[in-house]
Amino acid sequence: MKTPICTEKAPAAIGPYSQGIKAGNLIITSGQLPIDISTGTFPDGIEAQTRQSLENCKAVLEKAGASMNDVIKTTVFLSDMNHFAAMNGVYASFFEGDCPARSAVEVARLPKDALVEIECIAVTG
Repeated sequence: MKTPICTEKAPAAIGPYSQGIKAGNLIITSGQLPIDISTGTFPDGIEAQTRQSLENCKAVLEKAGASMNDVIKTTVFLSDMNHFAAMNGVYASFFEGDCPARSAVEVARLPKDALVEIECIAVTG
């Protein structure tokens, strides 16, 4: 059985998808753009956008009863691989102990011309 996750602490879905899905102990977030829900805009720069994308992932996970410590896999989509080191510095601050597996890929373009989009898979229990 799958249960959609919906929180007001992360950007609302803008299409036919959920912010996340919980299925048993598994929680999967949709890709989180770096939208600041208080302004509806992106912060400036890759560091701030990475932080916001991860905060949005964290909000979806928390709504499902999980934390960043429960994340086992992330995918980071970058508009420019030259941003990798700066993204990685911020990313590291969100995980303690054993870090999740991760893929990081450069893509031709992200929605709304974001610099980064991040999705997470977590397991609880």
